[in-house]
Amino acid sequence: MTTGLSIRHYTGADAAVLRPLLLDVYAEVYAAELDSPFTRVERFAEGLDSWSARPGWSCVTGVSGDGQIVGYAYGAPLPPGSRWWGGLLTDVPKETVTENGTRTYALSELMVRTPWRKTGAARQLHDALLSARAEDRATLLVDQGHPRVTALYESWGWTVLGDLRPRLPDAPLFHAMLKPLIPNTSA
Repeated sequence: MTTGLSIRHYTGADAAVLRPLLLDVYAEVYAAELDSPFTRVERFAEGLDSWSARPGWSCVTGVSGDGQIVGYAYGAPLPPGSRWWGGLLTDVPKETVTENGTRTYALSELMVRTPWRKTGAARQLHDALLSARAEDRATLLVDQGHPRVTALYESWGWTVLGDLRPRLPDAPLFHAMLKPLIPNTSA
């Protein structure tokens, strides 16, 4: 596990200040894929702006002992009538994908810069983001072209719900995953 990683928590009120940093890390992490329409920085920026404007948006960053950004994770609760499940290709009971605004937290992004991969930083960011949530469960999407990432999330307690292709141009096929959360009941 990474030592000396400082975790910082943010809300939607911080989004405008964080935006350049999050975009820079994204561009570095996805540098080899930026020519793909789905992974263009401009498309990611639009998604970031949409996510960070949602009620309940939260973000954590990891900073190394020497002040370098290690990575980040962010997401928001799914609102009633959420479009998140709209591209689900697997038949599941309707109640599984019915949202009320407080049931499911969607972990939209988790990324770690190359020097800190395989150090435990991703797990620290993941846990820091989700440990503060009061929702019953979390969801995320994993590109099916990355089976090691799916296996990593499964080792962290996530299960595959089914196949999902977001209703976005050029979107790949994803695994929709779920994880029960233990709400923080401390006051």
